Amino acid sequence: MTYKPKSEFLTVMVERGFLQDCTDLEGLDERLLKGPLRAYIGFDATATSLHIGSLIQIMMLRWLQRTGNAPVVLMGGGTSKVGDPSGKDESRQLISAETINDNIAGIRKVFDKYIDFGDADTDAIMVNNADWLDNLNYVEFLRDYGKHFTINRMVAMESVKLRLDREQPLTFLEFNYMLLQAYDFMELNKTYNVGLQMGGSDQWGNIVNGIDLTRRINQEQVFGLTTPLLTKADGSKMGKSASGAIWLNEDMLSSYEFWQFWRNTLDADVGKFLALFTELPMDECNRLGTLEGSDINQAKITLANEVTKLCHGESAAIAAEQTAREVFEKGGVGDDLPTLELSKDDIGDGISFTQLLVRSGLVGSGKDAKRAIAGGGARLNDTVISDAGLMLTTDDIAATPKISSSKKRHALVKLTA
Repeated sequence: MTYKPKSEFLTVMVERGFLQDCTDLEGLDERLLKGPLRAYIGFDATATSLHIGSLIQIMMLRWLQRTGNAPVVLMGGGTSKVGDPSGKDESRQLISAETINDNIAGIRKVFDKYIDFGDADTDAIMVNNADWLDNLNYVEFLRDYGKHFTINRMVAMESVKLRLDREQPLTFLEFNYMLLQAYDFMELNKTYNVGLQMGGSDQWGNIVNGIDLTRRINQEQVFGLTTPLLTKADGSKMGKSASGAIWLNEDMLSSYEFWQFWRNTLDADVGKFLALFTELPMDECNRLGTLEGSDINQAKITLANEVTKLCHGESAAIAAEQTAREVFEKGGVGDDLPTLELSKDDIGDGISFTQLLVRSGLVGSGKDAKRAIAGGGARLNDTVISDAGLMLTTDDIAATPKISSSKKRHALVKLTA
C-alpha cells in the first residue's frame, strides 16, 4: 500500500492488519478528518451469540469509536429471514421471527462489552433492518430498486458463482439477499447519515452494490471497507475448535474455555492475533510475536488474558489463568474448569465415559471420544482411559471427577441434588 492514511482510524486499521480493500481510501481518509463518521457492520441473527469469527468486525467497531467516530450495529432481523449466501455452500435453515428477536437480545450482550451505546455524537446505536424490510411492498420495491441491478452483474458475484460452479442450489430467496443488503446501506444513509459500511472480504460485492444504490437514490457519496479473510497459520478457519464454535457469550462457552482457546494459539499467529484482538501497543505486539521457544508461551498467556479481559472482564481472565496453572503446572483440578452437571436420573444405572466426554463438550461426537481414547489422550482424574466402554456410577460422579480429552482439554462432572 503506497498511500499512508492521515486519520487516526485508518492509521489503526492499516497498522494492525484490519484493512483488505477500500472503495476510495483517500476519499474516506479525507472524510474522517472532517469530523465524526457513522459506520456500520451488519450481523445476521442466526444464534443467541456471535463467535470469534465475528470478533475482527467487533474490534473494528470498537476502534472506530475509540478514534472519535460512531459505530452502528445493524442487526439482520429482516435479512436473517432470507439468509446470506456469501461464503456458503448450501442454503441456511430459515428461522422464525420470534427466534430472531431472542437471538438479537443475546447478541446485544456481546456488543455491550465492546462499545458504548447512547445518544452522544460518538455513541453506538443498534438498529434492526426488519424495521424497514418487513414493510416493503414487493412490487414497488422491484419497480423502484430492482431496475438498478442487472442479472449479469448479480450472477458474476463470488457468492453466486461459487454455488453455480459447484452445481449447488441457490434459491431465488437467497438471490434477493444482495438487493436487501444494498437497500440497507441506502436506508441507513438516509435515516442515520451512515457514510461507511465495513465487513469481511466476502461482503465486497454486497458493499459495492450498496454504495452504488445509495449514490443513485440518495445522491450521496459513501464508502466501503473490508477486512482480510482470517485463517490460522495451519490454514484452518477462525471461530471453530475441535469441539465446536468459540462463542463470545458466557452462557454458550465458559470464560475458561474461551481463555484456553487463545492460550493454544499457534506460535506463528501470536503477533497477528495480538494486533487484531487486543489493544496492546503495536511495538509490544510485534515484540511478543517474535519470541521463540518457551518464551512464546508467556506471549500466548498475555494474548489469552488480554482477549478474555475485553470479552469477559479482568476477573474472568485472572481466574482462567489461575485455573490453567493449577491444572497444567500443579496437576490439580482448578475452580474455573467447565462443569457438566448430572442428576441421578441422568446417570441411571450408569453412564459411559464416552458419553461424558461428549456431553461435557470436550469432544464433538462419540466418534471423536473413541478417537481420543484410542489415542491415549482421554483421562479420568489424570488416569489414562483405554476402555471406550467404561461405565461410571452415581457414586463415581458424586466424587466430582475430572475428565480430559487431551492434555489441554478438561472438565469436571458434578452430581446435582
